[in-house]
Parts: sequence; C-alpha cells; structure tokens
Amino acid sequence: MRAALNRANFVGGLFSFRNIKSMSSSSSQNFVSRSVIKKVFAKLQKEGDGAVVRRGISRSEQKLLDPFLMLDEFSVSPPAGFPDHPHRGFETVTYVLEGGITHQDFKGHKGTIYAGDVQWMTAGRGIIHSEMPEEEINKGLQLWINLSSNEKMIEPNYQELSSSDIPKAEQNGVQVKIIAGESMGIQSPVYTRTPTMFLDFILDPGAQFHQNVPESWNAFAYVLESGEGGAVFGSSNASPVSSHNVVVFEQGNDGVSVWNKSSSKKLRFVLIAGEPLGEPVVQYGPFVMNTQAEIDMTIEDYHYGKNGFEMAKYWRSQ
Repeated sequence: MRAALNRANFVGGLFSFRNIKSMSSSSSQNFVSRSVIKKVFAKLQKEGDGAVVRRGISRSEQKLLDPFLMLDEFSVSPPAGFPDHPHRGFETVTYVLEGGITHQDFKGHKGTIYAGDVQWMTAGRGIIHSEMPEEEINKGLQLWINLSSNEKMIEPNYQELSSSDIPKAEQNGVQVKIIAGESMGIQSPVYTRTPTMFLDFILDPGAQFHQNVPESWNAFAYVLESGEGGAVFGSSNASPVSSHNVVVFEQGNDGVSVWNKSSSKKLRFVLIAGEPLGEPVVQYGPFVMNTQAEIDMTIEDYHYGKNGFEMAKYWRSQ
C-alpha cells in the first residue's frame, strides 16, 4: 500500500530456494512456547486515495519486530485505492482475503491477484506502482519486510502465487496455508531474501497447535477472526485476544503455542516471523534505508528520475 511521501510466477530474477526449517507439532509434549510480551490493537486509519486500513505494525513496533516494518489489514472499494506511488529498500507482501487487487508498475508488469493469492514484491532500488481494487469489496493484508543493506539496491522483482499454488496442510482440527517457511513438514516454494515465515492458520473450536520458530527470530501473530474468548497464545491460561490485534512474542524457546477456546467459532490468524537484520532503519514514507544520507539521495533520485526511478517523470498507470 502507499505510504505518503509525507508518510509460483517469478519475474525479474533467478528463482531459488532458501531452506527454512521450522518443524511443527500438534502435541504439547516437551514444547516450550514463547510468551506474549505485547498486544497492539490495529486501529482504523485512512490510507491511499479513500481506502481504509487497520495498521497493526507501525514505527513503535519496528525495534521489537525487526525485520518487519509495517502490517496493514486493508479494505477498499472503487473508486478508492492506492494510485501511483514509489518504494525503495524493502519488500511488500500482499495477501488478498476477499475480492481482488490489480497491480501495475512502471516497468510494464501488470496483473490481478484474487482471494487467496499472494504477491511478494521486492522493490529494491526502486519501483513506482499502483494497487487498485478489482471488485466491489476487496480485503487483505500487506506486510512490509526490510532488506539488508547489501540488497536494498537490487533490481525489483516479483513472486506471485495463486491460491492453488500455495501449499496447505491439515491435522487435528488445524488448517494452515504455508505462504513462506514451513509447517506440518511442508515447505513453501517462496524464496525469502530476508528469511521469513508467513503462515495462515484456521483452528476449529477446541483445537490447539504448537509451531516451531527459530530461537533468534522475531515473531508475531495477527488475529483475523475469533469467537469470544477464543484466541489464546503462549499459555493455555493466558488472556484471550480479540480480532484485529497484533500479538508480539518474546525471542527464544521452541516457538508459538495457540489454543482456540471458543466453543462454536473457528479461529483464524496469521503467524509471521523473521530473522532480524540488526541494521539501522531510517524511513521516509515509502523509502526505507540505513542512513539519512541514503534517504536524501533516494528523494533526489525520485525527484530527478535516476538510479532506478528513470521512468518516474513519464509513467502513469492506466
């Protein structure tokens, strides 16, 4: 999505895999869960051109959740949307939950992703694009993942997966879509430059699950749907978490435990984790670099149409 300046198909590179093993089990035997250290309710705010988002991760959470920069749950209907805007220095992951989003960029890439589809875009040295609603109701998530200093100026590229291409698994009342990383012994085909796990879980009433996460990684969950008293994380006697909350976990231990204690409603949440970069973050709206000097140069590149933004003055989405 657009951050104001005052705010599997693979395109554009070689496809390769990075093995990220995060073994999981539905049994709690010998499993030590991470504790919850923070909960953040994602408040509604306006974004783009007439769109509404719930911002679950903002700058105040970035230090706790390195390498993640932002998480938005968006809802947009025509004529609202996210018209032409730039990015540099990070990746965006767009996961459509309902409807469809049509994407165009100044390098000629264009396409629509629908409910269940994922676009994993590496902005790298620079992209200008639009993201506009395809149907009457369009909802989804967009995650921003930082790139390391030595990859911020790579060429932009894409991985796009239709819903049918995303691996799925199920056991003991738990369903998972493996967008990135691994769960229930099944690995996603997505290559993550910054090692990342992105899992979409649905738990039946009364179900529980224990997902391993590498000890050094930062991890959080975002609750999409939950019945009253349903979403419980970290410990079976912890306080339940309602929908539209980010749940931040401590580092260490085996991973994340979750229980659906609702007697009648399914629990749906995404679990996202990644390897911290440990680098300085300087952000100016849609530009994320390591120093203020690099931000100043990025603004100059965008203004004068150079170093990755050569088409900035001429391109307009259709």
